[in-house]
Amino acid sequence: MNSISVLHINLFQPGKNTSDFYFNRMKEHLVLGHRHIEKPHRHDFYATILFTKGSGTHEIDFQKYDVSAGSLFFMSPGQVHSWELSEDIDGYIFFCSQDFYEMHYVNQKLRSFPFFGSVNFPRKLQLTATELRENNHLFAALEKEYQLQNVMKDGFILSLMSQIFIHATRAFSKELGKENSEVNISYFKHYQQFEHLIEEHFAKEKSVAFYASLLEISSKHLNRITRTVVQKTATDVITERIILEAKRMLMYLDESLTEIAFRLGFEEYSYFVRVFRKTSGMTPTQFIKKYKA
Repeated sequence: MNSISVLHINLFQPGKNTSDFYFNRMKEHLVLGHRHIEKPHRHDFYATILFTKGSGTHEIDFQKYDVSAGSLFFMSPGQVHSWELSEDIDGYIFFCSQDFYEMHYVNQKLRSFPFFGSVNFPRKLQLTATELRENNHLFAALEKEYQLQNVMKDGFILSLMSQIFIHATRAFSKELGKENSEVNISYFKHYQQFEHLIEEHFAKEKSVAFYASLLEISSKHLNRITRTVVQKTATDVITERIILEAKRMLMYLDESLTEIAFRLGFEEYSYFVRVFRKTSGMTPTQFIKKYKA
């Protein structure tokens, strides 16, 4: 099997003396990199994309999203994505490395933003007309700063990026209906801790009780947290992370289905197939045929 290509920032800006940050208008970006982005691929950087015009679909980690004016997308390193966009598409796109952001903001990690820190969090935020105007202003300012050579250029770029990320976090919070709620903040923190533990243990540990014990809360409360934050049970969150890993392994590795099932902690291949089908709506074999075509 051919592996999915991994794209680096410097691929999109030849001749630049930095590979930590990239910015472009969508039209120019598509002309520059169309040969790289027509097929599913991964990044080794964080990406933010705002569509201001046009339509289409954008698939991220095997989930398809509609694209329209006001669609704001966030992607983390390692995620697989592809898109089909209309001829009149327009907007903005920027990439940054983890070091570019976190070397300046020592106490603020990119993964602390929910759309970067959670594989279960939505990757798309559909902006209102007012939110689109606000973001359009920020992205335009970011474009202007990127093109100039001003004193403290990186600092200004980082401040604009942070404003975009903070506005998006607040907008996501509004969708939960509990903005500025102390309970909501506490739930987010617990949920992020839960996902961090899943990343460490999902291949071996699949029970809600195991993770609840590490978090020093009850299984019932953990379910309450996950239902509030991502509208899923704790079991769903664990299972979907396992199946996402299975999909990535099916795409990248030259291993048999049985070997992949065992690596993910399934003692019976038939049970792995049942869980995969229930979660994704298709068998592992069907998945391979669809994405390896």
